[in-house]
Amino acid sequence: MFLDVVFYLAGAVLDLLWWAVMLAVVVQLLVNFGVLDTRNRIVWMIADFLYRVTEPLFGRVRRVLPNFGSIDLSPLVVLLLITACQMLLGAIRRSLFLNGMYF
Repeated sequence: MFLDVVFYLAGAVLDLLWWAVMLAVVVQLLVNFGVLDTRNRIVWMIADFLYRVTEPLFGRVRRVLPNFGSIDLSPLVVLLLITACQMLLGAIRRSLFLNGMYF
């Protein structure tokens, strides 16, 4: 029962992070193309929040990736890493369940 809570919370955090990355990419694209105006206070607050949540991850990935000019592949790499963590979490849960160590 305790491990159910732990695995549920870890999965929920990874899901929320995945959606935050997707929203950050969409909002940044809309701002760059001029669809959204950052002078609007609500738009600025949403964009700033998403930037603060995702930029620590993007910055770490950007330091590892080579420079591709104006193309930023760090959100794609972060999404792939989040998905890999979700798969690993599921594999650990199944392994614990099958080995009888799941309580």
